[in-house]
Amino acid sequence: MPLATAKQYREMIDTAREGGFAYPAVNVSSSETLNAALRGFAEARSDGIVQITTSAANYLSGLAEDMAAGARAFAEFAHVLAARAPVLIALHTDHATAEHVDDFLRPLLSESRRRRERGEQPLFNSHMFDGSELPLADNLRLSAGLLREANELDVLLELEIGTVGGEEDGIDHEHVARERLYTTRADALEVAETLGTGERGRYLLAATFGNIHGHYAPGNVRLRPELLGELQEAVAARFGHGRRFDFVFHGGSGSTREDVRAAVANGVVKMNVDTDMQYAFTHAIEDHFDSRQRRDPLGVEKVVFDPRSWGRKSEQAMAARVVEASEMLGSFGRTLAID
Repeated sequence: MPLATAKQYREMIDTAREGGFAYPAVNVSSSETLNAALRGFAEARSDGIVQITTSAANYLSGLAEDMAAGARAFAEFAHVLAARAPVLIALHTDHATAEHVDDFLRPLLSESRRRRERGEQPLFNSHMFDGSELPLADNLRLSAGLLREANELDVLLELEIGTVGGEEDGIDHEHVARERLYTTRADALEVAETLGTGERGRYLLAATFGNIHGHYAPGNVRLRPELLGELQEAVAARFGHGRRFDFVFHGGSGSTREDVRAAVANGVVKMNVDTDMQYAFTHAIEDHFDSRQRRDPLGVEKVVFDPRSWGRKSEQAMAARVVEASEMLGSFGRTLAID
């Protein structure tokens, strides 16, 4: 079926919120990883989100070295392939910082505007603006403008407050002060005051509760998913019962099932999964060549090196990891496509 429409994407988020589950948001950087994500969601019978970062989009653009062009090409390709998927797939762009608002986010919003004028759906269902490195007032000022632009096109905005530790996509927070890893009630209230709680445009909020990108040794990270519940309570107390955030869990790879389920119980509707997907995909390639090397030490068996042979194994391994994520988040077997 076609990619999720703007209306269906909102229904996906509402269904997750009301049903107490979340969708895996799988980062991809190639046609193979896109196919792996689609295969995984199909096998899990789960609607899901496929997303691409600025540097992955730049990588996909090849000689052009134009991240907006790469993202457009990826989205057009995904629109064709997702039409064969038996579940709903939404497209999202991930971690566009302030320096890439004008050369990434706005060109993609402009393309969605052109599509809307032709009576078509937006190119992407949602975009993330990551202004977490800015002072909160500047972050929210830019977010408010982008929210207006996105809302006009029926596109959701995702924003981040607090700081996700670790490193992803060239954004290095390896040595950030520990207190910055936890969003405060005051910050959450400022978000609701500045952006509203949906009446000025729908948005997703990546609030931090100790998150760190990548895998980490036990004891190095202390996730506090209950903090998300405290932020929800603060907003409801200030702005009225029923007012709440739709949270995004960044840095989800390697998290325990208990922490994930607690985060979902406190309002997470989308969890980004990148590192685990990279590991699954690449380890399958390593295993392929390790086993073939033992059988064919001279390296004369052509099929060993055919990208389709190791590519299929990688796709299958990553797809299996998507199924695992769907099971952990509770989206397994849940799709609006057959409801």
